[in-house]
Amino acid sequence: MVRLPAATALAVALLTFGSVLAPVSRDVSITAPAQAQSKIQAFLQRLRSGSLPSGIAKSNGRIEATQIDISAKYAGRLSQVLVNEGDDVTAGQVVARISSPEYEAQLRGAQSQVLKAKHGLAEANALIVQRKSEITLSQAELERGQQLVDKGYLTRQTFDQRVAKADTAKAALVAAEAQRDQAQFAIKSAEAEVDRIEAVLVDMTLVAPRSGRVQYQLARAGEVVGAGARILTLLDLSDVYMTIYLPAAQAGLLALGDEARITVDPLPQYVIPANVGFVAADAQFTPKSVETAAEREKLMFRVKLQIDPRVLKKYHRQAKTGVRGMGFVRTSPSIQWPEDLTVKLP
Repeated sequence: MVRLPAATALAVALLTFGSVLAPVSRDVSITAPAQAQSKIQAFLQRLRSGSLPSGIAKSNGRIEATQIDISAKYAGRLSQVLVNEGDDVTAGQVVARISSPEYEAQLRGAQSQVLKAKHGLAEANALIVQRKSEITLSQAELERGQQLVDKGYLTRQTFDQRVAKADTAKAALVAAEAQRDQAQFAIKSAEAEVDRIEAVLVDMTLVAPRSGRVQYQLARAGEVVGAGARILTLLDLSDVYMTIYLPAAQAGLLALGDEARITVDPLPQYVIPANVGFVAADAQFTPKSVETAAEREKLMFRVKLQIDPRVLKKYHRQAKTGVRGMGFVRTSPSIQWPEDLTVKLP
């Protein structure tokens, strides 16, 4: 019998032991994921095949959400952008600011006009008091003059001068009152100009009109933007839906509010509850006016499947747009959803 050295015998033993364990180790690490993937593939195959029960229609689609553009109402330099793409914002949150020294200077000028007009009103009121005093004095002199004329102590010419003085005082009062009215109008006009410029400056601070997620940042701090330029685009994640297209024979059987189901390609093991939120009145892919029945069968109508808001609230962070998947609707309310399309959520 040939004896092997101790080191050689140990190496042979390790190799033999390793060759026995290696296949077992690989099988343990690969079998579970492979089985899960196989189940998912089989699930997708069942959904995408034509084996769905009668009364259930399906179509490919893509997850979408309502987009809101936040735009500059007035031109100016973008001084701050306070959010980044992917950030969640709440309604009323300040997201950007535009600086405009021109409007700020106009505001100071308008405020000065308000002060000037108020000063003019004060002068007009003081002048009215003066004119009334002059009328009182001239009226008293006129009454005394009349008595003196009757007694022959005052000439008619002097009396006529007193009458003219009283009439002048009355006319001066009317002019002072008109000056007061003009000053009041000037105050209102100046205050309106202040309000207008302040409203412009308020619009220079951009706020989120509703809660959502920043999808795109289209301008950077320091850039000069024009009136109407888009600064940010938000996604309203409380209004997420899938758009699918169905032929006329199926779309015509749907009613708003009907139950629907959605699956998405990245997570096919989950089934998302939805409702029919919109069915287009006009065909999308064929002419609007089709005479023959055969051609009418080719009409495709846009259908909007609205995801349940309660689901969106719970899985807010996971909600994404652009994800492709499939939408399912029941063309007959009496049909039960098959096991593969019962609601399944994480």
